[in-house]
Amino acid sequence: MSFEKSEKTPSARHKARECALQMLFGADLVGGDSSAVIENYWSELGDSAVDEKAREFANDLVKGTLHNLQTIDDKIRTRAEHWRIERMAIVDRNVLRLAVCEFLFRDTPKTVAINEALETARRFSTYEATQFINGILDAIRHDLDSENGEDVAKSQASTN
Repeated sequence: MSFEKSEKTPSARHKARECALQMLFGADLVGGDSSAVIENYWSELGDSAVDEKAREFANDLVKGTLHNLQTIDDKIRTRAEHWRIERMAIVDRNVLRLAVCEFLFRDTPKTVAINEALETARRFSTYEATQFINGILDAIRHDLDSENGEDVAKSQASTN
């Protein structure tokens, strides 16, 4: 029996989120519509080991994020006190955008979206960024739960 820490392999959806982040990073740098961003990513940089279902999920996240960018950025602005989105690190703002896209336009549980965002930030950004991202996403989750009339105390109790 080995006591070495086994390396955890990421799920297909987690890998898809990482691919989506890389596509959004590229779109943030050079612009372009979602179709061009997606096509360029998969033809130039995409991991050939990513299965078709994960590719579709990544592509849908990118399309949804870019299509709803103003709405998503407005949600982030409400909770990113003293931070302009343009001044955030490119990775951090796109991790936030992906998670908020999932909050608003996908049926992903909010806690899953937050956990995935934090795992992605740990890989592609800094320790401080994970704290920053967690704080903003948790505040947005709280706002959305309040808007939907959900009992926030119950949702917090179920995640503990």
